[in-house]
Amino acid sequence: MKNFSKFAQIVFFALLIVSAVFVVSCGGNGNAVLNKDKPLVFFNRQPSDPTTGKIDMTSMNWNDKTYYVGFDAAGGGAVQGKLITDFLASADASLDRNEDGIIGYVLCIGDVGHNDSKARTEGIRKALGTWAGSTDPGKTKQGSVTIAGKTFDVIELEGKAMTGTDGSTWNANAATEAMGGWATKFADQIDMVVSNNDGMAMGCLQASNYPAGVPIFGYDANADAIEAVGKGLLTGTVSQNVDAQATATLQVLRNLLDGLKGTDVYTKGITAADSYGNKISAPVQYWADVKAVMAANSGVTKANYKNYLGGTRDAGIKQTNAPKKKVLLTIYNSGDNFLSSSYLPALKYYAPLLNIELTIVQGDGQNESSCLDKFTNLNNFDAFAVNMVKTNSGSNYTDKLKY
Repeated sequence: MKNFSKFAQIVFFALLIVSAVFVVSCGGNGNAVLNKDKPLVFFNRQPSDPTTGKIDMTSMNWNDKTYYVGFDAAGGGAVQGKLITDFLASADASLDRNEDGIIGYVLCIGDVGHNDSKARTEGIRKALGTWAGSTDPGKTKQGSVTIAGKTFDVIELEGKAMTGTDGSTWNANAATEAMGGWATKFADQIDMVVSNNDGMAMGCLQASNYPAGVPIFGYDANADAIEAVGKGLLTGTVSQNVDAQATATLQVLRNLLDGLKGTDVYTKGITAADSYGNKISAPVQYWADVKAVMAANSGVTKANYKNYLGGTRDAGIKQTNAPKKKVLLTIYNSGDNFLSSSYLPALKYYAPLLNIELTIVQGDGQNESSCLDKFTNLNNFDAFAVNMVKTNSGSNYTDKLKY
């Protein structure tokens, strides 16, 4: 009987050990935190309805550690609009190339279903008076501007969504092709070119028949665009403070992983110094109603482009000795100009400073599955950062985090 009792005790303790090992191995990082309870930050593409723009609060309320980090899209559209009207205010009447009393412009639209694209299109049209209550291509009215004391009518000659042959949106090659067609179709009726982003603006400049000297405006302040502004090729662009966005994405995750709660989650290291003395230098706001940390926008012209030249990182962010954590991060499109040339390099610079080890997976910009199929081995990570292909795909990611 005693031998049986000892045997039972041995079996009991063996089972305890096996159970403990099982829990640790499932946690992947030596803890038993379930994926559904881990920090989740959506960034750059806000969970929302692509038709109405309504924020997807179901995804944003996935758990109490879910946030969005981006920039003020509506404010950015207004900044781009003001960039254009400020330019027109200092222009002379020769801007009207064919002297017909009309300022004609063409518009490169990134994605008709994307909130950022909509905000920029609206900002442009409102600034030029062509806003007719819709961001759709072709739905505009005649506007007017005053240049050198003379009033000119403003007409959007054509607005077009730049979709590539592979189905990808915000496509620079599509912009090159469209610009070539516009230059032939409208000739000297084109007095200005406006784009929802720098990639498409630079694509327009690649058209062999781009009308020399015609002003062109972009958005994103990508490195090649800043260089083009300095050379006088691109008239202006808008910086969405990519370093502030990238750092805030990582800092919110860091704060959550360190157990911070309440306002500390979206202020420490962002608008207020954290325990390591870090604080983002650029202006950042928190929008409580949509759980969003938003960076401000600023216009870039030849007068101030040197302030935005590459290689300048935020001096307010320094190396920390926080415990190393692993984060799985998705990028919706490996070919996206802004993300690949600006956002990713910033993430890769700041992540080591915050002792965050990033595993980055990238999609094709068309199919959500191109990201979702790589959103795997979730138990091996402490937190997640998601950049979706489609803005209404938040639930596809949270569904995978249920267990």
